[in-house]
Amino acid sequence: MNEASDGLLTARHLTVRYGGVVAVDDISFTVGQGEVVALIGANGAGKSSTLMALCGLADVGGEIILNGEH
Repeated sequence: MNEASDGLLTARHLTVRYGGVVAVDDISFTVGQGEVVALIGANGAGKSSTLMALCGLADVGGEIILNGEH
């Protein structure tokens, strides 16, 4: 899938920090129209921080594109 145009939601080089602590370091993914996606991982892996970043509730580095808009 072409990350630039085909995804409903695209995250590129997403980084989330809380002060000096890096919770999520440089992840990228694309979710296409009609896809069902789960975010799984161990405790402390950054799942909640990633979701908070996507919702605009965490300080973020990188790029989030939702339905073609930054």
